[in-house]
Amino acid sequence: MLEDFCGMGRNFWLYTLGRWISQAGWVVQDVAVPLYVLDQTGSGAMMSLFIMAELIPRLLVNPIAGVIGDRYDRKKLMYGLDLARGALLFAVIGFNLLGIYQLLVIQMAMSILGAFFSAGIVGMFPELVPKEQLARANSILGSGGQMLRIVGPILGGLIYALGGIRLALLVNALSFFGSGIFETLIEYHRETRKLSSVREVWEDMLEGLRFVRSSKNLMVLVSFGILLNTLLNPVFAVVMPYIARIELGLSAVRFGSVETAATLGALAGNMLIALKLGGKSEKVLFKALFAQLLCLTALAFVTRKMLGELAYPSLLAIIAMIGLFNTLVNIPLFTKLQKAVPDEVRSRFFTALETLMMATTPLGMMIVGPLLDLAGTTTIILALTIPSVMITMYYYFRFGEMVIKIGSENVEVGV
Repeated sequence: MLEDFCGMGRNFWLYTLGRWISQAGWVVQDVAVPLYVLDQTGSGAMMSLFIMAELIPRLLVNPIAGVIGDRYDRKKLMYGLDLARGALLFAVIGFNLLGIYQLLVIQMAMSILGAFFSAGIVGMFPELVPKEQLARANSILGSGGQMLRIVGPILGGLIYALGGIRLALLVNALSFFGSGIFETLIEYHRETRKLSSVREVWEDMLEGLRFVRSSKNLMVLVSFGILLNTLLNPVFAVVMPYIARIELGLSAVRFGSVETAATLGALAGNMLIALKLGGKSEKVLFKALFAQLLCLTALAFVTRKMLGELAYPSLLAIIAMIGLFNTLVNIPLFTKLQKAVPDEVRSRFFTALETLMMATTPLGMMIVGPLLDLAGTTTIILALTIPSVMITMYYYFRFGEMVIKIGSENVEVGV
């Protein structure tokens, strides 16, 4: 039954169950660590330091991780790194390495291991399901992640309240081992090419860059994604919380309900692809993107002055719709890239893409944050969404047909 459910096959479900188990543990730790740091230090600066300790090492090692993911056995990388991270957390608990600066070092180590792990799985996953089922597979995987985002914070807070940081780390360690067990059962084989010198790492990184530059199709998709990510990410990460907490003055409970609305919208999008659209979702990418931009533009007018008591329910409805359409954009876009990028360079491509996305995101946030108090949310949102609409229209009329066809069997992405 596991093999035939939804036509995805045994390997997909072994992979998916492993990922869900691991994500559940991560959600618990992601809730517990900030609580522990704030309880111990009461310092927002220390919280920022922990965020940077996760971000910077990953940015630095991602290019190397991509090379390793393309050269070595991805299955062994996946379960080996899950088991290694579990063992590391058991050591933290066993040797009582729970000081703030000790945990900071552990955070950096986990970030580095996570970069190599992600490079392996991003290259391996498209090989586990038929190409025509890839959009549905991504949405099923995403649906479980969204459900965990709903129940995870509550579960994480409860676990921290019962057993503190030690119990939270134990839960995550066990989840890594549980995930690793499922991953060892996956049937996956590919040719490997071991590195013989440090120079080969550099040569492989350059080869990956040359591949992307040689493909007009991929350059279009990548440039489009980076431009929109740079413009719109500040709306999601900075402006939305500002509207909820400062503009509308929502209580902590209502503030949390805004995040829940976004998660429910994303879950609805994943379920729509998984149960109905499947591969057809790739054809509605631009329609979903224009709908999302329309919702983001509407967000500019959600103010107490304009809507009064209707502002809060309007915010919830708009955020839920944004979550829905964002999923209907991201899943097809990611699926197209998975299909289009050949197996031999896939890990390098996706780690490079992640690095670019991570590097450009803080830029927009640093600019938008200080301007919010000066210009207000309406002006800032319109200043970000109007250029986004113009960029999307340009890509739609210039490259729309080509983008829709990317990932089809008869479309080449190389030279």
